[in-house]
Amino acid sequence: MKGFLENSKQALLISLTMFVLCGLFYPFAVTGIAQALFNHQANGSLIEVDDKTVGSELLGQAFTSPEYFWGRVSSVNYNVYTKEDTVPDNKGETAYSGVSSGTFNYAPSNPELKKRIEEDIEAFLKQNPKVNREEIPADLMTASGSGLDPHISVDAAFIQIERVAQASGLTIEEVKEIVKVNTDYRVLGVMGEDKVNVLAANLDIYTKIKEAEL
Repeated sequence: MKGFLENSKQALLISLTMFVLCGLFYPFAVTGIAQALFNHQANGSLIEVDDKTVGSELLGQAFTSPEYFWGRVSSVNYNVYTKEDTVPDNKGETAYSGVSSGTFNYAPSNPELKKRIEEDIEAFLKQNPKVNREEIPADLMTASGSGLDPHISVDAAFIQIERVAQASGLTIEEVKEIVKVNTDYRVLGVMGEDKVNVLAANLDIYTKIKEAEL
């Protein structure tokens, strides 16, 4: 009995110690270090314009206006919903199904995949009439694994430059420079691919349009 009590006491003390260390001390220490040294990243890498939060460097957004770069297709519409989307229809269903991530997960043989891609290609060609179908980069017609990817390939950005310049009133060279400034290059020159942050590039376009209006 005495041995049982001693073992139970030891197990309880170890459990309480690990609870304090792993459940309290460690999370608070990591949170404090993150807030002190990586405040921007720890709070979602948010981007502010005119003291208003307009998005995150890590999450894509749905852009459809011709003066802005378009991002990748999103199966979750980048979690963009309106108040109307939360109102149930006559069947009690809503367009809002909660914040989520993910891809369409269609098999290559799924007719819905072909239908969706054809519709996206037609919409893109309509807004970019000088682009040939076979020139469209694959990433513009496919969703990322999360459906929230904020980047597109450099080719996907360059193929939109003429439309963006014409619609925004900027010069071709100005838009090319915006693409260059907002390109994240391969890590150490070998890992990953060069990619353009769509939101950051579009914010630069927005700023230049506003400056031209003044």
